[in-house]
Amino acid sequence: MRTDYLRGVIIHLHGKTALVCGSTQGIGKAVAHQLAAAGASCILLARNAERLQAVCDALPAESGQQHRFYLADFADTASVQAAAAEIAEDGGADILVNNTGGPPAGPIATAGTDAFLDAFRLHLLNNHQLAQALLPGMKARGQGRIINIISTSVKVPLHNLGVSNTIRAAVGNWSKTLANETAAFGITVNNVLPGATRTERLSSIISGKAARTGVSEETVRDEMLAEIPAGRFGTPEEVAHAVVFLASEQAAYITGTNIVVDGGRTPNL
Repeated sequence: MRTDYLRGVIIHLHGKTALVCGSTQGIGKAVAHQLAAAGASCILLARNAERLQAVCDALPAESGQQHRFYLADFADTASVQAAAAEIAEDGGADILVNNTGGPPAGPIATAGTDAFLDAFRLHLLNNHQLAQALLPGMKARGQGRIINIISTSVKVPLHNLGVSNTIRAAVGNWSKTLANETAAFGITVNNVLPGATRTERLSSIISGKAARTGVSEETVRDEMLAEIPAGRFGTPEEVAHAVVFLASEQAAYITGTNIVVDGGRTPNL
């Protein structure tokens, strides 16, 4: 069997424009940097103009990319809808990376209904509005990539993340449905499911559990690491590499699926 066609294959996104949500820190910031490194022009979307400008200025631009940013508060769906409409009017994007910080930790039995409504708006409704705004342009170009950063809780619910588990599953099923409806237009829709990744959210989960249980943060951290076959937490860059692949031509026949990036922690296929 010939394998020489694989030699020299490099993922590149030259000429593509990527909209990356939640791109001022953590996974979103790493995704924007890796997409730009692959040649894409990045549109950053978050609520803090100063931080957006700093990230935008630091993005690679060796291919002459034009990076820019828009402001939106993801706690306000009207704000996201307005930004989505403006981005679509300004030319849209070939790649949409939906990424929003997770809901607060806590057991599901004591969660108020407002917590579910807030999370539903923050994640599913915002994802949907952004996709709806960009899909006409993607269809007209005959190609598009929608990549949702969710969580391994789509496969197995995580302890003490009751609201997050519920909403993440809803986003996963929304994604699969959208993938089936858009595949004929050359548009793929996939999910990246990060496990425990070194971000501010992980630090918050560790400190919160330590305070709740009365043990040290080091003990909580060691307990989490013991569940990961790789023996370490992931990095935002490792999650970003999966996003770059799904955004590429090499992933054109992959749609409607979940890519788990968790060091082997999830106990099922």
